[in-house]
Amino acid sequence: MPRHGHNGGTHRDPKPPLVLNSIWLGLFFIAALSGALRWASGTDPQVFASMSTALFESAQSAIELVIGMAGALTLWMGLLKLAEAGGAVRLLARAVAPLLRRVFPGLPPEHPAAGAMVLNFAANALGLDNAATPAGLRAMRLLQELNPHPDTATDHQAMFMVLHAASLTLFPIGIIALRAAAGAADPADVFLPLLVASFCSALGGFLAAAAVQRLRLFDPVLLAWLLGAAALIGGALWGLARMPAPQVQAFSSQLGGALLFAALLWFLALAAIKRLDAWSLFLDGAKEGLETSLRVAPYLVGMLAAVGVFRASGALEAIVHALWPLLAWTGLPDAAAPAIPTLLMKPLSGSAARGLMVDAMRAYGPDSFTARLSALFQGSTDTTLYVVTLYSGAAGLKRLRHTLPCALAADAAGFAAAIAVAVLLFR
Repeated sequence: MPRHGHNGGTHRDPKPPLVLNSIWLGLFFIAALSGALRWASGTDPQVFASMSTALFESAQSAIELVIGMAGALTLWMGLLKLAEAGGAVRLLARAVAPLLRRVFPGLPPEHPAAGAMVLNFAANALGLDNAATPAGLRAMRLLQELNPHPDTATDHQAMFMVLHAASLTLFPIGIIALRAAAGAADPADVFLPLLVASFCSALGGFLAAAAVQRLRLFDPVLLAWLLGAAALIGGALWGLARMPAPQVQAFSSQLGGALLFAALLWFLALAAIKRLDAWSLFLDGAKEGLETSLRVAPYLVGMLAAVGVFRASGALEAIVHALWPLLAWTGLPDAAAPAIPTLLMKPLSGSAARGLMVDAMRAYGPDSFTARLSALFQGSTDTTLYVVTLYSGAAGLKRLRHTLPCALAADAAGFAAAIAVAVLLFR
């Protein structure tokens, strides 16, 4: 019989193997099969050497990623602790409480997890990755305190991971910067298409999770928020479309930095007004950030190593060749085929997908249909497997329930929108 948790949903103890465990093993076994076939056929006699190199290089990259992330986590989790004590998190939670009550029904009023989730969503939308991850990890740990079954994701945790993996992004500065470095005539010409694609990803992920959790989608307040967000994005598209590309990039960068520093000053001001021991609070939160970095390291090493071997084995390339005949009938131009590896790799590894996007720009030119579509795939959604691995690892979850299928539904919505917009604007 299903058991009800604190979040109003149900928890079932699944009998099948854990999802991440199956994916992890599958990546290695498929890579081994692909490598054996390439070696036996003489296609790549050095394939196993390449796979071995990729195994250890990926593990090293994971540790470097953890080290690089540790500084940001230590800083921002310290600041978030200060924001929580000063009341900033509570004020944010109150501002969006009507929406959160519909998306996360049963979450205790003014629970600090609500404010942490708001900060995470806002930072993601503004492209402030260094601020988004600490807020998200803190939200997962706070939600875990409400979890009656510590190894199984609650509805709240699942919805949060899905929405974060969908990652609505208003300012894709990283992709624009890479296109500029590659010599694109108009590096920001993918800005508006990326906004549309990422919005569709977020909407698709939410609707998938909401259907599984049986949320009231026709609630007037929820509809008002969704329609308001659509109108806001539409207005932003109209305004930004009238600005020259250099102004769009400059405006995005300046706005993100200004909002980030304004948030920091807000946290400090509230602490000063309430006469809190801000330094001690910051240190307490910073220690949590450092501990979190160490906790997630094994998860990232294991998953990134598997992805590296999978890519080096040639399995990804073989899958593209197998899938293209199934996609060609849709009318996609042949130039879309070289962008498919970015689509396939994006849910697995953001850095690998970024590398494939850069390869597409170098091979076909930054202003080609292939390169633009690859950029849209890269920016339409977050790295699903990375996000789920990172956040479930931070909370110590082993059973993710519907998290991964709904996150993949968000990916599918984002990728479909990316293809549609690319065909409409760049074909």
